[in-house]
Amino acid sequence: MTPREKAEELVSKYVKFKLNGRFKFFGLELSKQCALIAVDEILKVIHTNMEDKYWKEVKQEIEKL
Repeated sequence: MTPREKAEELVSKYVKFKLNGRFKFFGLELSKQCALIAVDEILKVIHTNMEDKYWKEVKQEIEKL
């Protein structure tokens, strides 16, 4: 999956999600912020340069959305 595709996938997961049996909706900006937080957490625990490069590119793509 390209970094762009991963960015779109992560953001879309926050646009519509289920909480306590009900669907909730976030706007694009809030969804992007949530996805960026998730990527930052991933970057804290990865251990290879290849993974680091990929997730940094995903973060850049999220910011472009």
